Amino acid sequence: MSKYETVLFDFGGTLDADGIAWKERVHGHYRAEGLDMTAEAFAPFFYAADDRLVGKIAREADLSATVQELTANLETELGREGRGDKARAKRAAARFLAAATEKFARNRPLLERLSRRYRLGIVSNFYGNLEAVCQGAGLAPLFGVMVDSQRVGVEKPDPAIFKAALDPLGAVPERTLFVGDSLRRDREGARRMGMDFVWIAPTATQRAETSAGMVPLDHPVVTRFGELAELLA
Repeated sequence: MSKYETVLFDFGGTLDADGIAWKERVHGHYRAEGLDMTAEAFAPFFYAADDRLVGKIAREADLSATVQELTANLETELGREGRGDKARAKRAAARFLAAATEKFARNRPLLERLSRRYRLGIVSNFYGNLEAVCQGAGLAPLFGVMVDSQRVGVEKPDPAIFKAALDPLGAVPERTLFVGDSLRRDREGARRMGMDFVWIAPTATQRAETSAGMVPLDHPVVTRFGELAELLA
């Protein structure tokens, strides 16, 4: 790991969780609040709600405003089939935010240590308000660049979005490590850009991806964000 000068991170599922994407976490919170719906059935409602945020949410919206708007959109979508519940949306949003806040508090000390040794950046397929979300979470000062797909007009795994982070940092791909939770977006994007990759994913996700043929694992894998300390600190 001594060859690296720069470490780039995905945001959702990586910095705010231990490799669990927003869709899966929101579904889990909704189930905890009484929605009896499988992950497969829930997915199209989530994607429709998610799409309505892209480029539409205010750039100054923090994580709380983002999640509340997402769940409000989700209830609108569920309401089309008579399953909407605004009170449930508020409870699910509160669950999501409490868990994310705990993860930010837990991960910040490691990020602070890494920022003293590496140039750090974020590359995220987001809604257009990534900087405000990171500022509200107290993470923004630790990163030299925060690249939001909506702001730069290109998404992972396109190499152009990674270049938008590397250039301001004065970084080169061969001395950069990317950390993310998505094999399709993060690992593939790192591969196309010529960067090394660390996958953060729960054990169950690793098994599922393995059985789906998304591996072999030709890169390090961690199950918790804190395990990066052993690789990088």
